[in-house]
Amino acid sequence: MTFRPASEVGFSTRTTRFVAPGSVTNGEFGLFEWRMDARQPGARPHFHKTFSESFYVLEGEITLFDGDEWIKGGEGDFLYVPPNRPHAFRNDSDAPVRMLILFSPGIARENFFLEVGKAKGLSPEELEAFYARHDQYNLPG
Repeated sequence: MTFRPASEVGFSTRTTRFVAPGSVTNGEFGLFEWRMDARQPGARPHFHKTFSESFYVLEGEITLFDGDEWIKGGEGDFLYVPPNRPHAFRNDSDAPVRMLILFSPGIARENFFLEVGKAKGLSPEELEAFYARHDQYNLPG
């Protein structure tokens, strides 16, 4: 099966491109390309109950919280986060980062990225329901 990746979805300091979303892999995996500008926060501490999240760094250096400590991942590094494991990531470097993010199994994670911008005006209860619907449980910090 051949799939042409979708156009990029832009955020203020980062973009993502759905290389092979779960909706086209029959839920087996989801693969996204993620780009971040220099010195930018990424995802705050959170975990997922039903899928793992892995990061393969193509360019630059990412800083990943693995539930215990912040670790660095550079070009060619693969960082794996199993389900139920708290994690976060950011770009602490002076250069942009480009990486692949692999979700397995491939739930329709693209819907989270397409809808998250609209979630900013939600009440705290609605926001919690939004994140739970997308299997993202945010933690303090």
